[in-house]
Parts: sequence; C-alpha cells; structure tokens
Amino acid sequence: MQHAVGGWGQPGQHPAAQVPPGGPAALGWTDPTGHLALPPGGPVPHPAPPAQGTGHATLAVLLIGPAGAGKTTVARHWAASRPVPTAHISLDDVREWVCSGFADPQAGWNEHSEAQYRLARRTCGFAARNFLANGISCIVDDAVFPDRPVVGLGGWKRHVGPGLLPVVLLPGLEIVLERNAERSGNRRLSDEEVARIHGRMAGWYGSGLPIIDNSQYDVETTARALDEVLARAIAAPPGW
Repeated sequence: MQHAVGGWGQPGQHPAAQVPPGGPAALGWTDPTGHLALPPGGPVPHPAPPAQGTGHATLAVLLIGPAGAGKTTVARHWAASRPVPTAHISLDDVREWVCSGFADPQAGWNEHSEAQYRLARRTCGFAARNFLANGISCIVDDAVFPDRPVVGLGGWKRHVGPGLLPVVLLPGLEIVLERNAERSGNRRLSDEEVARIHGRMAGWYGSGLPIIDNSQYDVETTARALDEVLARAIAAPPGW
C-alpha cells in the first residue's frame, strides 16, 4: 500500500506529529505530547469606570461672567484638562488684536467699540466653527449682558451655531472686586464699574441658563463644576 504524500514532511506523517530539530523544547513544549504549561491564574481586575462629566464629547461652550469672575482662567483650565482636543478663545484677547485704534470700552461704549466687538465676536465664531469642523471642542469666554441684545446670546448663537452651550460664572461682588484689584493694565476696572457690571449680570438669574457661584471654589473645582453642568446640558439640551 502506497502512503499519501503530505506537505509537511515524510509521506504519511501527520503534521502535528512532526518534531523540529532540537526536540520538543524548540517549540516551548514541556513534554513530547505538546502540553504547554500555563501561568497560574489570578484575579481579573474590574473594567475602568466610564468617563465622568463630558467625557469625549465635542462641545461648543460659551462661558459668561463679569470682570473678575475668573472665566478666562477657568475656561483655559477646563480646556487643558479635558481628555480630548479642546481650544480656548477669549474674546478680550481677540479684541486686543487691534493695536492702533483700539476702541477701549472703558473709555465709553460707542459706535467704534461696538463695531470692534462685533468684529471680534465674528472672528471668535469663525475660529470656533473651524475647530469644531475638525473635531476639536471649543470654549469661548465673554462678558455677555442679559439686558443688551446687541451683544447678547443671539449673536453668539448665529456665529457659532445652535449647539452652543452657555454657562454663567457669577461669584459674589466682594470676590470679583478682590480679583479685579489683582489685575493690571486695561484689564483692571474701577470698583464702581465692576459693581455696575456685576449688578447687570445678576439678570441671568431666572433666565434658565445654568449659573455657577464660584465664590468658594478654586480654579480646579470650578472647572469640575463646569464640566458637570455641561454634562447635564448634553443630556437635556437647554432651550434658549
């Protein structure tokens, strides 16, 4: 009887029965039967808990607050601490791109300061849309007044998009006065101006927008509170 010719070696020899040069040890076998010694078993760790807060969501956020609320610092910290790419845009920074001819609102709100504000807001909106189109979240901070439609939420919604999530940062007056006193240059306002702005910002109460009183919070705690507020807004989008 003629043996069939296989592709693994000698005629009639089953592939699994072949032993390489050097014997079974060359394959890591512990004995000629091909048994492999497995490492001893151990406890299986629990899977990592799901991401808290906003997680990996791509968001467009508008952080509102008076001078001294800490909105720029908090926005930057929140953006830097997220697990996904996130950009921060400060409207004040963009307004100050204008050097010669800068219309400082502290010198009086007029047609020039309003025009530069509108231009800065459009610029911020364009940048935010560009980041979002490339999968990068964006947070913009601005002192938006509830009683001033010309520089209100409607403009931001038009420029950034309907998915914009506004959150108000509003600590107590004594806190914003202390923080304002630490500022320098044209970012520092008079106490009277700070009090006036803070009083107008109180109009956000009852507006339906989420408000964070960060009077007793440090930057990290405030950023964490912001993330929790945004997570709830994702689950139940606000109708503003």
